[in-house]
Amino acid sequence: MLTHIRPALVLTALFTLLLGLAYPLAMTGIAGLAFPRQAGGSLIERGGIVVGSELIGQSFASDRYFWPRPSATGPDAYNASASSGSNLGPTSAKLRDTVAANIAKLRASGVTGPVPADAVTASGSGLDPDISTEFAHVQAPRIAAARGLSEKDVWDLIAEVQEGRLMGFIGEPRVNVLKLNLALDKLQG
Repeated sequence: MLTHIRPALVLTALFTLLLGLAYPLAMTGIAGLAFPRQAGGSLIERGGIVVGSELIGQSFASDRYFWPRPSATGPDAYNASASSGSNLGPTSAKLRDTVAANIAKLRASGVTGPVPADAVTASGSGLDPDISTEFAHVQAPRIAAARGLSEKDVWDLIAEVQEGRLMGFIGEPRVNVLKLNLALDKLQG
């Protein structure tokens, strides 16, 4: 019996070391050499201090800043350790109530007209750092008024920070909220 079990145990140990340790370490090393900034978390610094990452959203509540998408990470918005979607379906009363509350918040802030979907629903991870250009545009009047800027200045800033479709055809144009808010501070700097 030992002659049958021994090869299985040796192969299990070998593949565990090879695929569970050596391969991940090699890929991490290659990624660190080929893409050091991305492998390091795509951190954004301001004045030598890390203020966030391009990959993880942050909560901004002030009228002076662009607001991100709603976060589905529980009581603490944009908590990366609680990353998950809400998994609420289109017939969910809780989803309907959440969307209605988010629309009411936007209406109270002065948004009129159509409300973009990403303004009232969370992303799959609940940590999305980007918003659609449409959501950025509907926030422009509030930010312009709060900062004493013209709406044109805010729209120009959105156009400056906007990122296009990935490879020219994947996804939609988007704006990284942290980058946009940092550019907003720099504009008034």
